[in-house]
Amino acid sequence: MPQRWQVHPDNPQQRLLLQATQCLQKGGVIAYPTDSGYALGCCLDSKEAVERIRRIRALSETHHFTLVCKDLSHLSQYAQVDNRVFRMLKSMTPGAFTIILPATKDVPKRLWHPKRSTIGLRIPDYKVVHALLNELAGPLLSVSLIMPDEDWPLVDADTIEERIGAQIDGIIDSGWVGHEPTTVVDLTSGEAEIIRQGAGKL
Repeated sequence: MPQRWQVHPDNPQQRLLLQATQCLQKGGVIAYPTDSGYALGCCLDSKEAVERIRRIRALSETHHFTLVCKDLSHLSQYAQVDNRVFRMLKSMTPGAFTIILPATKDVPKRLWHPKRSTIGLRIPDYKVVHALLNELAGPLLSVSLIMPDEDWPLVDADTIEERIGAQIDGIIDSGWVGHEPTTVVDLTSGEAEIIRQGAGKL
């Protein structure tokens, strides 16, 4: 069974998030809460963990993984943006948006969309995620925890443990979280194109 770290949603315990960080740094896959349901996450350089997530979610090679960041300070390292797009990003973050942007060479090519050389960016408005990223000191590679043939993310740790506990290494449990997925916005053209309407409102 996976490790389970029960943290307070508004004042998450640092020692527990440090344990989750250590699990990630060893190549682990964890389930963690966001402002739009639970997600699966691993470290950016962990190829084996990425493939495990693909199997759990039954994802194709063209599915966008998302870089979950604490704030926009990491943006220029992983995505190409001009000043106009940056201003648009500031208006959408933090929040329940997944934003599609051109990837830089610092993002491993195996994570790019194979035809478009793009990557998803996410800055959740959720204290547990921010505290986890403070410990990790870098972005988290992530996908929403939506099971194959289902439309909504899983929303509580008990269900996650019951359904996929044998396939992951840990669960950060902050109780029930919202179930509406993110709004996906493509900014690669310099204009905001909504690919999927979800919790985020433009």
